[in-house]
Amino acid sequence: MSLNIVNNATCTFCGCVCDDIELHANEERIVEAKRACVLGKAWFLNHTAEHLYPDALIDGKEATVEEAIQAAAEYLDAADLPLVYGMSNITCEAQREAVALGERLGGVVDSHTSL
Repeated sequence: MSLNIVNNATCTFCGCVCDDIELHANEERIVEAKRACVLGKAWFLNHTAEHLYPDALIDGKEATVEEAIQAAAEYLDAADLPLVYGMSNITCEAQREAVALGERLGGVVDSHTSL
C-alpha cells in the first residue's frame, strides 16, 4: 500500500483553522495527522481517504459537478426563501461567501448553533 503525504493541510474542525498539518494517508484512510491538536487528530483520523461516492448526485443519480452546480443554481433561483445553514466546519472565507450568497438570494442565514 502506498502512502500519500499532504503538507500544509487545513483543519476546520474547531474554528482555529490550523493550516500547517501534515497528513499521511494510505489507499483507504488518513493514518497520521502531524501537528494537529487532539480534536484535529480525531477529526482527520475518522475520515476515509477512499472515494466512496460519486462527485455529485442529482435526485439520487450520478451527475457531473457542472450539472450539479447548474441544478443547485436552478433550485436556489426558484426558492422563495432559501436557507443557508451550517458552516461549522468551513473557513472564514467560505462563511463570507455563504453569507453573501444568502444576501444575494434574499434568503436566511443560520448556523448550526441555533439548535
